[in-house]
Amino acid sequence: MEFKDISILFLALVVVRLWWRYWSITGGGRKNLPPGPPGWPLVGNLIQVILQRRHFIFVVRDLRAKYGPIFTMQMGQRTLIIITSPELIHEALVQRGPEFASRPADSPIRLVFSVGKCAINSAEYGPLWRTLRRNFVTELINPTRIKQCSWIRNWAFEYHMKRLHKEASENGFVEVMSNCRLTICSVLICLCFGAKISEDRIKIIENVLKDVMLTTAAKLPDFLPVLTPLFRRQVREAKELRKKQMECLTPLLRKRRAFLESGRREDDEMASPPGAAYIDSLFELEAPGRGRLGEEELVTLCSEAINAGTDTSATTVEWALLHLVTNQEIQEKLYKEIVGFVGKDGVITENDVEKMRYLGAVVKETFRRHPPSHFLLSHAAVRETELGGYTIPADANVEFYTAWVTEDPNVWKDPGEFRPERFLDGGDGVDVDVTGTRSVKMVPFGAGRRICPAMTLGTLHVNLLLARMVQAFMWLPAPNSPPDPTETFAFTVVMKNPLKAVILPR
Repeated sequence: MEFKDISILFLALVVVRLWWRYWSITGGGRKNLPPGPPGWPLVGNLIQVILQRRHFIFVVRDLRAKYGPIFTMQMGQRTLIIITSPELIHEALVQRGPEFASRPADSPIRLVFSVGKCAINSAEYGPLWRTLRRNFVTELINPTRIKQCSWIRNWAFEYHMKRLHKEASENGFVEVMSNCRLTICSVLICLCFGAKISEDRIKIIENVLKDVMLTTAAKLPDFLPVLTPLFRRQVREAKELRKKQMECLTPLLRKRRAFLESGRREDDEMASPPGAAYIDSLFELEAPGRGRLGEEELVTLCSEAINAGTDTSATTVEWALLHLVTNQEIQEKLYKEIVGFVGKDGVITENDVEKMRYLGAVVKETFRRHPPSHFLLSHAAVRETELGGYTIPADANVEFYTAWVTEDPNVWKDPGEFRPERFLDGGDGVDVDVTGTRSVKMVPFGAGRRICPAMTLGTLHVNLLLARMVQAFMWLPAPNSPPDPTETFAFTVVMKNPLKAVILPR
């Protein structure tokens, strides 16, 4: 071997050694990161995860058993700190909430849809995020506004029941998820834009926004942004989808603006009065670092509200009905409670569902047994800090694996069983705080500074829709499509085979 070859080999060995010492997860080194699986040079654990051909959640479950409640994965250029224990989740999100309230850097594809992080979910912790969140809470989900917009839910749910009747008579069964998505999406479009539009237009918007969700899910370019030039096709497709999104929603916001400027009080499409739609507040909002928002930002913020509320709520209703279909005893108990409050034909209101304890127990058990997501949205520390005795770098993705908490037999009795009674007197969940403020036993909406601001609105939609569907129909398994609890992972954790059910009018 020539001297030149020996020098190159020696230099390569030195580089690998330095990489192992300072960047490898198990190499120790100066970073004092939590332990984790050894990775490959440059790509870390990324290729190892891909080669397993399993969803990332199952990889995390295995690593948790080996490395404990906090561990590190190096996924390409991104360092992921995975946190799974209720104590550490509570410490980071609640006790030290401001320290872990930021967001990590976004991929080029996500930045296309967030207009450079001008969204409540993606904005870094700071003045812009505070302004957007405060406006959302004040203008869309305060109790007065929720009551003011009850007519929107009544309108949408009435069409929902008629559509179920029609679908059942034509097909002999109904598909739960598609109907619930359409109905909740129509409610949120009206809340955002003040507009009652046709089901055909709602379906178009729903499909485009669903594609946006799937496109912004974690993909290879997220972990190797240095190779973005190699993913030109994906970036081009994202920009084309963004154009579709703008084409769907821009006409609604322009018509709403014209409606407000004209001073009219009646319009065939603009059903909400001035000041009652979310977009009305955004037209006049001055955002720190942004000034008056343009159409790109307005579409992003309304899309965020529609997307976040549609998928999570519809998924929860579908999982709840799966258990009512497979356990008629639970369904009958819920039906008797509903009839006891409003009768067989009475209209169920927001005030009614707040008093229905068993309905609340069914919904909470659904959130526990089938949380909309197994991870919270990625967090980031605002500066380098320490957690659990380890260093958490400011540029790391801090990932909270909260589904494990709902499966932990040390936290829940028989966690695999669906038992709403656990949330009633004497049950192991009776005093559970779903916001995680006191302790973390289930956090379907997150916890701390970044908790979902629309959790009360989303829960209301689930409660009302489920109660009205059970009041009107008995739900039974479809003979040729038995209920299948197998999960698959999209933006939320959904059924691999959507629930189909036979409905019998009560």
